[in-house]
Amino acid sequence: MTDQPRLIPMIRSTLRVRHYSRRTEEAYIGWIKRYIFFHNKRHPASMGGDEVNAFLTSLAVDGHVSASTQGQALSALLFLYRYVLNDPLPWLNDVVRAARPLYVPAVMTPEEVFTLLQKLSGTPKLIAFLLYGGGLRLLECLQLRIKDVHFGRSELYVRDTKGKRDRVTTLPMKVQPILKEHLERVRAIHARDLAKGYGAVSLPTALERKLPSAATDWEWQWVFPASSRYRGDDDIERRHHLHESVMQRAIKKACTEAQLGKRVTCHTLRHSFATHLLERGQDIRTVQELLGHRDVSTTMIYTHVLRIGAKGVRSPLDAF
Repeated sequence: MTDQPRLIPMIRSTLRVRHYSRRTEEAYIGWIKRYIFFHNKRHPASMGGDEVNAFLTSLAVDGHVSASTQGQALSALLFLYRYVLNDPLPWLNDVVRAARPLYVPAVMTPEEVFTLLQKLSGTPKLIAFLLYGGGLRLLECLQLRIKDVHFGRSELYVRDTKGKRDRVTTLPMKVQPILKEHLERVRAIHARDLAKGYGAVSLPTALERKLPSAATDWEWQWVFPASSRYRGDDDIERRHHLHESVMQRAIKKACTEAQLGKRVTCHTLRHSFATHLLERGQDIRTVQELLGHRDVSTTMIYTHVLRIGAKGVRSPLDAF
């Protein structure tokens, strides 16, 4: 396909102009490439609704993908046609959209959370404290910078989140002494990097150009830096934040050792945070703000897993 080398950079630049995250960028480009190769490298401009439906059907029937995965593929293709190819999408209403089933999140009891935390140690344990204590997503936690931690107000400022909605959540009192000790170790790592001529981190948007010294300033450093530095495309050696896989492996190992009898991921701690707050009588609007949900209906899903029973109904058997 002769046009593909020009099409992909065009997609990439369009995504960046609209400030899509790098993860979304790679996911969308991946789906568009799969769509093109599915139709024997035909250019997307020569295709439309029928080809989109055929691709989505193949994903469901042959690939057995979930409705959410199929929805992401559709979003990528709609972005391609609407914003890159400037297609008016007259066929949009004919596209078959998968119905998403009601998703009830997996939640641990407070006792199970305690057992899991006891099986963790070091930095993974501190991260788990914040995931459960503040309702953070894993990447939100790993992308915390020093300036986002406010001990005096017991708050964490969560930025560049899913949906681009910055928010403030709680910093548990119990974790603060441990976090302070951790930050002293991080400060020592940063000082050693500076002494060797390094110490820079990546900065959001155009901040590196506006504030040339910010990349090496203490307040912009990661709370959870990686153990090694990397060299970027600009040939500058920086230290990135800890990779998600480090925490994911630690949680999986701890879950196995704790013998919880259920699948637990880092996100399960966020689900448990919301559910346990509601069980303690916290109003749902506050929980919505702490989680950063755009709509309260998203937060309402946690009412399905409260420990008082399904939909808040107590079984008549419990009366005996």
